[in-house]
Amino acid sequence: MAKKQKKNSGGTPATVALTAAGTPFTLHAYEHDPASPSYGEEAAEALGVSPDRVFKTLVADVDGELTVAVVPVAGQLDLKALASAVGGKRAAMADPAAAERTTGYVRGGISPLGQRKRLRTVLDSSASDHATVCISAGRRGLEVELSPADLAALTSAVVAPIGRA
Repeated sequence: MAKKQKKNSGGTPATVALTAAGTPFTLHAYEHDPASPSYGEEAAEALGVSPDRVFKTLVADVDGELTVAVVPVAGQLDLKALASAVGGKRAAMADPAAAERTTGYVRGGISPLGQRKRLRTVLDSSASDHATVCISAGRRGLEVELSPADLAALTSAVVAPIGRA
């Protein structure tokens, strides 16, 4: 138990990765409501940020390979566009247990940064419309704000139009 507390005191794997890379970021914490129907919309409201600047991290299965999609919480993921962005044929949402096991994060707190196993990542092109975007910092109730260019660089993301309103 003490080991787990010590690990958490140093931040989440996402914030540790950002710090190690020397990437500038701002951490935003808020009180997570377990009854909230949408983690992303809850974050946008709690932080007073437009939902088109808050991005959710979704894990999909593209032709048998887990792939991360980062899209605005205000919209949805276009699975066909995701498959196309990585040269795949078919995409479906991944099994939540597989997503959690592979990334090391719990659903609603999956971050594209600091994952247990680094997954291929696609960032919706709308991110470049903003100076900064907010993404999960690795747990519910914690967001990290950073530039879309830094996010794309740190995740080696393909930037493509994968979101839809």
